[in-house]
Amino acid sequence: MKTIKALIGGIFLSSLTTVWCQGQNLFNSCSAAFLDNKLVVNEYSPTGKCTLSQTAKGTLTVAEATYKNKQWHQTAPVEFMVAIRDKDTHTLTSFSKEIYRSLDIQNVMKLCRKGDRIVLLTTSTKYALPHNEILVQ
Repeated sequence: MKTIKALIGGIFLSSLTTVWCQGQNLFNSCSAAFLDNKLVVNEYSPTGKCTLSQTAKGTLTVAEATYKNKQWHQTAPVEFMVAIRDKDTHTLTSFSKEIYRSLDIQNVMKLCRKGDRIVLLTTSTKYALPHNEILVQ
């Protein structure tokens, strides 16, 4: 029964992702945030949540995302910028003027408090990045 549910869920997510990411005129390539090659969002769906501990370590990347063999994979790097949304005032502050392809997450976490959000911005309208805010826990 678990296998059937997993199979149906995988088919549903694949269909949803195809419609969600390719149904837009400008944003026609799916992308996602990864930490050390692991998807940051808990599920790639409209209800997915991104959270990381303040003690998280590793390399943060944004990349085109594909789903195969029951796993999400990075295929091509996507350039991105980073901002931090303050938990109390919701003010966005630029982390840096740099454009990244990868970034040590601890460099960002040094400036974050619990409840802040790391906001990822793509530099191209080619990439849909629906899960672009990461809650710091």
